[in-house]
Amino acid sequence: MTIEIKKIGNSVGIILTKDLLARFNLKEGDKLFPVEQPNGGLLLTLHDPDFEKAMEVARRGMKRYHNALAELAK
Repeated sequence: MTIEIKKIGNSVGIILTKDLLARFNLKEGDKLFPVEQPNGGLLLTLHDPDFEKAMEVARRGMKRYHNALAELAK
């Protein structure tokens, strides 16, 4: 499958086929996050990689300080 970059008004964008939208349950207004790959490729993902990294740090902190957080929640 090939996706072409097209001029849309004063901007450029990509047009996703109806089949692709349905397969990934995408709709107008959804956000895709571009992630540059080590091999020079581009990955479009529905998940914000920066948010995922921040959540991993938060999970580690919650696990490490579980008892202190439980006491603070009282």
